[in-house]
Amino acid sequence: MMTLLIDGVGWLGAAALILAYALVSSKRLSGHALPFQLLNLVGGVCLIINTLYYKAYPSSFLNLVWAIIALATIIRSGSSRQIKE
Repeated sequence: MMTLLIDGVGWLGAAALILAYALVSSKRLSGHALPFQLLNLVGGVCLIINTLYYKAYPSSFLNLVWAIIALATIIRSGSSRQIKE
């Protein structure tokens, strides 16, 4: 049961990152938009959970950095109002 839950979290994370990339690539969303950064953060965190469970540490590291970049951008934008919807 736990494996099924972890797999679902991993697929959710992958879908969030693909959606973010597709929306920016199709110019439906700006790379500076809060929804883009939130999709990256959620996707990264979900994939961290999945990859840690499966002990895929290089992927865990990559997704940790991905999530940190998204979170730092969200925090920085909160004080400077750089992110626009």
